[in-house]
Formats: sequence, structure tokens, C-alpha cells
Amino acid sequence: MPNPIALEIFGFKLRWYGVLISLGILLGVLIALRRGAKKNVIADDLLDVLIVGIPCAIIGARLYYVIFNLGYYTNHPNEIIAIWEGGLAIHGGLIAAILGGYITCKVKKLDFLKILDIFAPCFPLGQAIGRWGNYFNQEAYGGETTLPWAITVMDPVKGSIQVHPTFLYESIWNTLLFGFILFYEKRFKKAEGELICIYAIFYSVGRFFIEGLRTDSLYFMGFRTAQLISIVFVVIGSVILVKLRKKAVEL
Repeated sequence: MPNPIALEIFGFKLRWYGVLISLGILLGVLIALRRGAKKNVIADDLLDVLIVGIPCAIIGARLYYVIFNLGYYTNHPNEIIAIWEGGLAIHGGLIAAILGGYITCKVKKLDFLKILDIFAPCFPLGQAIGRWGNYFNQEAYGGETTLPWAITVMDPVKGSIQVHPTFLYESIWNTLLFGFILFYEKRFKKAEGELICIYAIFYSVGRFFIEGLRTDSLYFMGFRTAQLISIVFVVIGSVILVKLRKKAVEL
């Protein structure tokens, strides 16, 4: 079984969950700054977006998770801020980060779609790394399976069982999506905003099917919330992508 603690010094426990999420964010920031330089976007402007966007993402991800687990957190309010133990919902983080980025771009008079496209490949890469935090926390896994790549987890009732490593499936999907976004940018992109649409569409397609394998999904009115949000993202992303490309052709 994986040890969720990466390092312990004088009673302070550094968890792999936090380490891997931080690593994903850091790598995403470095790539975004490099991409921004190539697109003549001042690094200070990108950092301003990040200073607002990253805290918004963390707060949004946690708030989303708490809202859809309100019954539990109403009885355990002291655990609401315990993000180091897991419980960050990527959809909540994305929505909050994009909203924070939009406000920052409006204030600084930056091209919002251009900024989003700079960050577009950074999102799936950061997620691909961060997902491994779920492995160390023994969460975000699927149902029982006999497949050779199954992982072992401790079930409170059954004990040691073999399950789908859904965190791994999503990590692989996001890594492939990172490469596809860069490929699309070189071969097909016609207008600003297309890359974030590609991310929204393809991440959501993968997440929809992977979510169906998970045993710890959040639910809303009997439906898995991640699947509902994924459908919304696919529809909105597809509509905007078509409009952007049509407008670019007309120009």
C-alpha cells in the first residue's frame, strides 16, 4: 500500500497529494510563461492572472467538493479546509480559475481568449501529474477488476481488493491531450480561443467515460455530477469552437 506521507519533520507531515498537485501547478506555470514569451505576452501579465487564478482554482475545487458532500461536512465542519487529505474537484477548480482569469484580464485589458490558449495545454499536463496524488491517498479508483494493471486498495468492508486505477486512466488521457493540443495548435488553429475549447471538449469526453468506472463519484439528483458537467463542457466547447473557426474563415 502506498504511504500518503512523503516526508515527516518534527511532527510536520508533507503529503504526496500536496507535493504532486504543487508540482503540476509549478510545471504548468513554467510552460505558460514560456508559451507567453513566444506569443509576446508580458510575463508580469501572466503572473498577475496566475496570482488570482491559482487561489481561485484551489478554493473553487474545494468548495465544489464540499457542496456536493454537504451532508458529511455539515457534521464535520472542522474538515472543510483539510484539502491535504484529498477532496479537490477539478471542475470546480476550472470554473473558478477561468472566472478569476476573466476578471483579471478585464481589469488589465488583456485578450482573454489569447490568455486561455496560452494556458490550455498546461491544464491537462498539471492534472496528469496531480492525479497521482489520488494514488497515494487511495482515492478516485474504480470498481473491482481482475485486469493485470489493477491496483490494490483497502476496502472498509471487504479488506484488500483489486480495482481499476481510474486516476491512472485519467493521467494517461490528460498526457495524450497535452500533446494533442500542441499538435492542433501547429496544424489547425485559426483563432484565439480554439485551444481552450479543444481542452474542454476532449478532457470532458475522457472524464465522462472514466467517471463511469469510479466508485466515489459526487452525485446530483441521482446523476454523477462530473458526467453532467462534462456534457455541458462538450456542448459549450463545441459551439464556441465552431463559431470561432467560422468567424476566422469569414475574416
